[in-house]
Amino acid sequence: MARAKSRGAFRVSIAVLFGLIIGFAGGAQAQDNRQVPVSAAQVKLSFAPIVKQVAPAVVNVYATRKVVERRSVSPFFNDPFFRRFFGDNGSGFGQPRERVQQALGSGVIISAEGTVVTNYHVIKDADEVRVALNDRREFDADIILKDERTDLAVLKIKGRGPFEFVPFADSDNLEVGDIVLAIGNPFGVGQTVTQGIVSALARTQVGVTDYQFFIQTDAAINPGNSGGALVDMNGRLVGINSAIFTRSGGSNGIGFAIPAHMVQFVASQAGQGDKIKRPWLGATVQLVNAEIADAMSLDRPRGVLVTNVYDGSPAADAHLEVGDLVLAIDGKEVSDPDSFGYRFATKKLGGTATFTIQRDQQQMDVAVALKPAPETVPRDTRKLTEYSPFEGATVMNLSPAVADELRLDGDPEGVVVSKVEPDSTAARIGLQVGDIVRAVNDQDVQSTRMLEAITRASPRLWQLAIERNGKVNRIVLRG
Repeated sequence: MARAKSRGAFRVSIAVLFGLIIGFAGGAQAQDNRQVPVSAAQVKLSFAPIVKQVAPAVVNVYATRKVVERRSVSPFFNDPFFRRFFGDNGSGFGQPRERVQQALGSGVIISAEGTVVTNYHVIKDADEVRVALNDRREFDADIILKDERTDLAVLKIKGRGPFEFVPFADSDNLEVGDIVLAIGNPFGVGQTVTQGIVSALARTQVGVTDYQFFIQTDAAINPGNSGGALVDMNGRLVGINSAIFTRSGGSNGIGFAIPAHMVQFVASQAGQGDKIKRPWLGATVQLVNAEIADAMSLDRPRGVLVTNVYDGSPAADAHLEVGDLVLAIDGKEVSDPDSFGYRFATKKLGGTATFTIQRDQQQMDVAVALKPAPETVPRDTRKLTEYSPFEGATVMNLSPAVADELRLDGDPEGVVVSKVEPDSTAARIGLQVGDIVRAVNDQDVQSTRMLEAITRASPRLWQLAIERNGKVNRIVLRG
């Protein structure tokens, strides 16, 4: 699986596009309007009116960043003869050199004010972003919001509108077999349109975002299509092209798109901070396989099984219990942890979500409050600089909010590594983001302040207890 980019260091050998289609008139009416061509005249009908409607709102996204590189030091640098010709500063030997990297992708304008959605991986680490419209106008753009977990980013064009934009469709109304058009800029050759059908829905196990619930399409997608539009026959946005399955780097007829429902959720939070605010459940769930389904006397594997409920969480307040089978959220069926996560994560904060559950062979509904993960203790972020195994690591006090940001399960207590500087001592001994520091030299680490004080002591021997993925690893190092 791969994401699509072209140009410079941002280039990725696997392209991206997304397939999703939706009926515009909504619900049953949209489904009733779906027809198979029944005559030669209908077969000759053209997609051109849809393309003319949508194309002005699909843009090219150019992202650039400056990278500082260091050349290796020449063994001749200290020779007076070479210094005479290359200068006292070494003329670049061992000196930093700045290089510009570029990435090219696509984007979609979703408002007359110039709001653009694209993929996170297109603008990741970008210092400058520029968008080009299909009428050849170009504008600088600000990055308003970016979210790695959904592989989405929101930009704002620095230009006077109004701009042509694409309205959203209801991606939940999409059906396998619906015709869709993918519009983007593959290989940087210019705006291109491909046509296909929705070949599958609710695809999980794709592996390019945290929320696996993709629309699969056979519309041709190639590098540079990332962030482009997937539209239905009403010219409405059903998804954002995000990834393709490929072994060659080109389209193999299996492309994936992020559903419009998720895109709308992310775009609605643009301008409200630099992080997406999602509801927190405070429980863990697992897949129901054939063996579990048989043990629970189910006719087939379905739903997700609650395996843990944290005290004081919305799940606990809703009286969810370990062993409950969650079948649907607000009437939308969930079939595995990925679809469950997508359905819950796209709920707006405030109010409740209705969980349809089965408990002791009885089906019932429970109301779960839609609240963000709380920061029960101040995170007290500290970068550790003393000579120790933690030199170069940034640590935080754990809370449900921090655990959610770092994608950690389990009991959110202790001190967690939130960043590791390259080439630091922490990086060299293998510390990673998400590692929880449980103990140092037989002292239980309860706060970032305590860990910082321990690093100042500079003992000759370091005994570390580091938890990673639920397993505690013990490490002994000499100072």
